[in-house]
Amino acid sequence: MQGNLPPDAQEKIEELQDLQETAQQLSAQKQQAETTLSESKSALEALDDVDEDATMYREVGELFVETNYDEAHDSLEDKVDSLEIRVEQLDKQEERIQSQFEELQQELQQMLQGGAGGGPMGPGGAGGA
Repeated sequence: MQGNLPPDAQEKIEELQDLQETAQQLSAQKQQAETTLSESKSALEALDDVDEDATMYREVGELFVETNYDEAHDSLEDKVDSLEIRVEQLDKQEERIQSQFEELQQELQQMLQGGAGGGPMGPGGAGGA
């Protein structure tokens, strides 16, 4: 059916497909960021129950390196803060993509409806039997 569509409509369909792919990528990034945020918040809460003098380690690549309570706490707080900002940014991007998608969808519908009723192929194409 796409072969019979005007070039403008085909272009809009391709844009819609690109936006849909972008939305899926954003959704995956957001889900990953939300998961990491949840894990980091849990670790920060668990840290509240740890004695400040306890020996602690943090993961650095393949190694565990000794750290102290304050460094671990500050690092986790920074990570939670940056992940919250990242999730918020991804939310806004998702909203923009959704808005663009809906706008393009409407444009395509208007294009197709306008072409079906009054264009040179409109009346003869559907009722010519």
